[in-house]
Amino acid sequence: MTSALSDRQRIGPVPLRVGMSPDEIYAAYGLTCPPRVGTLRNPARKTYGVGVARIAAQLGQPLMPWQRYAVDVALEVDPESGWLAYRDVTLVVPRQSGKTTLVLSVKAHRALKMGSEAVKFRPSQGSRQFILYAAQKLLAARRKFVEEHLPVLQASPLASRFTTRLTNGSESINWDTGALDSITANTETSGHGPTLDLGVEDEFWAAVDHRLEQAFSPAMLTRWSPQHWRVSTEGTEASTYMATKVDTGRLVVESGEPTQICYLEWSDLDGPRDSPATWLKCMPALCPTPGECDCSPDWRHTATQEVIAGELEKFQTTPDEFDRAYLNRRKGSSLPPDPNIPPIEQWNKLIDIHQAPGNLVAFGIACDWQGTQAAIVAAWPGDGVKVKHHLRVIEYKPGIDWVPGRCTALGEKWDPVAWGVDLGGGPTKQLKQPLLDEDIELPSGDPERGDIASPLVSDSAAYTGTLLTEVREGTVRHEGQEALTEAYRVARTKASGDVWLLDRKASGNVVCLAAAISALFALETRKHLAADYDVTDSFYWPEGRPPDV
Repeated sequence: MTSALSDRQRIGPVPLRVGMSPDEIYAAYGLTCPPRVGTLRNPARKTYGVGVARIAAQLGQPLMPWQRYAVDVALEVDPESGWLAYRDVTLVVPRQSGKTTLVLSVKAHRALKMGSEAVKFRPSQGSRQFILYAAQKLLAARRKFVEEHLPVLQASPLASRFTTRLTNGSESINWDTGALDSITANTETSGHGPTLDLGVEDEFWAAVDHRLEQAFSPAMLTRWSPQHWRVSTEGTEASTYMATKVDTGRLVVESGEPTQICYLEWSDLDGPRDSPATWLKCMPALCPTPGECDCSPDWRHTATQEVIAGELEKFQTTPDEFDRAYLNRRKGSSLPPDPNIPPIEQWNKLIDIHQAPGNLVAFGIACDWQGTQAAIVAAWPGDGVKVKHHLRVIEYKPGIDWVPGRCTALGEKWDPVAWGVDLGGGPTKQLKQPLLDEDIELPSGDPERGDIASPLVSDSAAYTGTLLTEVREGTVRHEGQEALTEAYRVARTKASGDVWLLDRKASGNVVCLAAAISALFALETRKHLAADYDVTDSFYWPEGRPPDV
């Protein structure tokens, strides 16, 4: 196997053109293992990735196709402002893929090249760049810094361009450009400083919370084109900070909307762990040739299939750890089946893309605890015999600020009988005032059409049961939308007294499913507010999916 990149292209611009398909872009990079979920390279934008590739070559470690793709995307330039397009970069890739080389090259490029660029756009800040490299513990950061980063730099042509300080607690590389590259740890007091241009969290799956993010962000506010990089394999059930960033990154990529977040994830979530075909789908630095490698010398890899097979044998008693390290599956995410939730196979039998609501529809709203994403789901009645309800995700996007305005537009178009919004203390409570500001009322007496319907705990339990019963009986329909299906796939229930509720914390991302439950509650408890002449059967569109709500 040979790379599609020539020697010149490996350290020069990759030939792209506007209008290329994703497959064409991947082929231009020689990328045979593209990210499962990833921000797509924009051919209309220039990138500083070329500079990173040249530095990596100077370090004697030319970038592999996946590394080159990652830096070209992450260091794209906004053509209007001249700034880096992304402030936030999250890279999730299996173990032994070349993360250390990538991070070192990005740091060296920031130190050597970005200071002069900063002066062009913000002369007042000067050219000096401040870089922090973080690990869970300071000792881990120091070992990586001293035992892996420094030897590569010292053996390269760049050795004359820096001096080092290795005093415990003050480790740093001092570049001749004035740039300062130092280390920190994920502790309460780490990362706080007046200025920061590049912050790197390595193996951030071990981070206990978002304290470094809270420290890094204020120090970057006044800087030109700062970036916060997070690089890691997947984590465990305790990696709540990483889980938030992974869920947000997947959502951002799925939305396709402009954002300052770059997210790249190489993973395989359901292939057989003992299959080389599975490995080749998610390990971008794996040699594709079984047996003795016959790849071109220009195509570097860091592992062979025999090595991975040996790792699998080593982890026979702890297969979840193999999945986490090499397939990027969150450890602890494969839980025993929940007896209250019908199998995903049953859910997948209930797809119907031909239905559209009549004049009786309700909307449910839900968001996550951190306010990083929200969903609006519509529910309307079926024929009442074979189909009791139909569900459709109307909107599922990052953030929550967009929700009130979207609700106003939907209300004007569809005049829903109610808005299902759990305002009793869960995460959606944060939307109460913004909805009231849009004249979506929370009734104090008899409700009117279009008001908020806020379920009690008993109501949420009842309509969680309603939905699951209808899945079991086959009397609910949905449209096979990935966001709702994925929410159903990871859903878990929990006991609350004598009833069962959707468990938001033990489950994965169930925002869309929570919104669907609230929509059912709103529909069934407020449908009496629709006059008889208002209630019509839902429409059937035999030629395909009906127009969007």
